[in-house]
Amino acid sequence: MKRLGILSVFLLLLWSCGTPKIAKVERQWYKGNLHTHSYWSDGDEFPEMIMGWYKDHGYDFIGLSDHNTLAAGEKWKLVPKGGVYKDAFYTYLKKYGEDWVEYKEDTGRVSVKLKTFQEYVPLFAEKDKFLIIQSEEITNSFEGKPLHLNVTNVKKLIGEQEGSSVSDVLQKSIDAVTAQRRATGQPMIIHINHPNFYFAITVDDMISLNGERFFEVFNGHPMVNNYGDSTHIGMEEMWDRINIAYLAAGKPLMYGVATDDSHNYHMFGDAYSNSGRGWVMVQADSLRPASLIEAMEAGDFYGSTGVTLSRISREGNKLRVEVAAEEGVAYTIQFIGVKKGEEMSSVLMEKKGIADEFALTEDIVFVRAKVVSDKYKENPFKEGDFEAAWTQPMVYQ
Repeated sequence: MKRLGILSVFLLLLWSCGTPKIAKVERQWYKGNLHTHSYWSDGDEFPEMIMGWYKDHGYDFIGLSDHNTLAAGEKWKLVPKGGVYKDAFYTYLKKYGEDWVEYKEDTGRVSVKLKTFQEYVPLFAEKDKFLIIQSEEITNSFEGKPLHLNVTNVKKLIGEQEGSSVSDVLQKSIDAVTAQRRATGQPMIIHINHPNFYFAITVDDMISLNGERFFEVFNGHPMVNNYGDSTHIGMEEMWDRINIAYLAAGKPLMYGVATDDSHNYHMFGDAYSNSGRGWVMVQADSLRPASLIEAMEAGDFYGSTGVTLSRISREGNKLRVEVAAEEGVAYTIQFIGVKKGEEMSSVLMEKKGIADEFALTEDIVFVRAKVVSDKYKENPFKEGDFEAAWTQPMVYQ
């Protein structure tokens, strides 16, 4: 018995010393744009040139989301008239060469065979460095109203949906993505694009939806009316009204994304839809679609037009924000939320500086942070815009 006891102790020590410790995965911030267009639909550039721009400008992931297409099969693009487009074609040809670019000329016009998603991805994808996610802008309409939604990490084409109302069309798009996700087991998310594009989607349309967790609080296209007008509310007020209604109905919070919705790559200014205006920063454990989507569904991301946050902490009932400050730039941190019994959001606390926190109490429905700098945005959505960032809302626990 004594010998058995000594052996047992020895084996226990051996097991405890030999068991590898599971290292905690350090989550990182990844920068990405989820809304981008190319010659596969109504953008004015080749996919390779667009992917190269985002990779060269420090993005970690990109979703090329052309209208009702997945960049598959054979498509020839007639290069548009105008010297800028012809020059852009020769730039493309020089960069990638005759062996890569398949084209033909006829009566002075050039047609180019577009590269598919499967063809161009290997040129740019690098494990843990740069990821291209297959995406689609589901492009619908109802009574002339444009109803667009982006699906990220889609596996099969969704395509246009039809319905009996604005909300019915949107819901059918959401349901189609949900069904594909369940059938394939592939994680994917859907977000509503630019509700104020032709003022097509109202707060009431959004409130009635089920299964929608994301929408564009900022979109870089010049025609989307991010800030509303004299008779329509802007995206931030819409966001807060949706969440007031969602929480009252027992639905999960709606999260806000910032995107480029880029179409124009040769002409620049606030009359054009250019790259680099809005993006998301996602805090995930790896640069994989599943990891990024899991983090976004948990609210572990923020939207930005230029402000970088070094830390967002949601511990207990405290929301803390810390800014990765640029030298010579001043910041204002606003905590925006809704108190119980009120129908509108307001700035609950505001402070100039690079770090602050807000403690939720039972009388607050939800709170989110917005950080605004005094640095003017380069090539802004609207002249005079300052760089900003938006965290996701949180509720009292």
